[in-house]
Amino acid sequence: MTDADTRTPLSQLLASTTCENDICHVHVPDDWLQGRAIYGGLTAALCLQSIYDQHGSELPPLRSALLSFIGPAGPDVTLRPVVVRQGKSTAFITVDMLSDDKMAARATFCFGKARDSRVAHAHLDAPAVAAPDACDSFFQRPGQTAPNFTQHFEGRFAGGSMPVTQSDDPRYVVWIRHRDREIAPVVVGLAALADALPPAAMASFSEIAPISTMTWMFDVLDDDPATEDGWWLSQSVANHSADGYSSQAMHVWNSAGKPVIVGRQNVAIFA
Repeated sequence: MTDADTRTPLSQLLASTTCENDICHVHVPDDWLQGRAIYGGLTAALCLQSIYDQHGSELPPLRSALLSFIGPAGPDVTLRPVVVRQGKSTAFITVDMLSDDKMAARATFCFGKARDSRVAHAHLDAPAVAAPDACDSFFQRPGQTAPNFTQHFEGRFAGGSMPVTQSDDPRYVVWIRHRDREIAPVVVGLAALADALPPAAMASFSEIAPISTMTWMFDVLDDDPATEDGWWLSQSVANHSADGYSSQAMHVWNSAGKPVIVGRQNVAIFA
């Protein structure tokens, strides 16, 4: 039996969600867990999918997301999407994720139609890096153990530092793509992918130690994100780490260097 035989593709996991009376339920298999819990990117993807399951055809493109990770989630979770306000051009929808009847996460998503504007600029240049095929593996490395969920991604190390190398440059630049190419809508897959890298502060660790994402916000800069061959270029930078917390900046570009996601994350570190 190969690893592929035991993996649950994200498209299959999303399709397994059942909804009744505006409440959705999903069981997350072990291969999607980080330790005993769901990692933040999958939490975001499941919350977002619950919205599309209930309101997808009515919504404009996703523009922004705010997530608070309140407690451990999984493997069985309940999702409760609520339309807070929906106007002619925008909609705000919250999702509470519960696990064992306890609050695990709260997310707020903002959807908005494109509008005409004379203002247009983009000062988010992608770093100059080698192509994915010229880069070494990031997740699957000899002698290293990675969280279960990383088996669903291909990652190629393109710059910065590797985790747990006591680096003074806590930064990753990684080409990353889903092994599953059937995920729709694309933005749900991007939510799962954008948080697949370990926190950048781990580059400064001298040994493996626990981490826990507290909050994450991200903006989607393209209302129809697309890339070639499934590859996205992801960068995480720990801008400040002190008192057991790290604040990091996160960016994702498509294969042509067009910015598609920009975000910030606060992470509790126990090292």
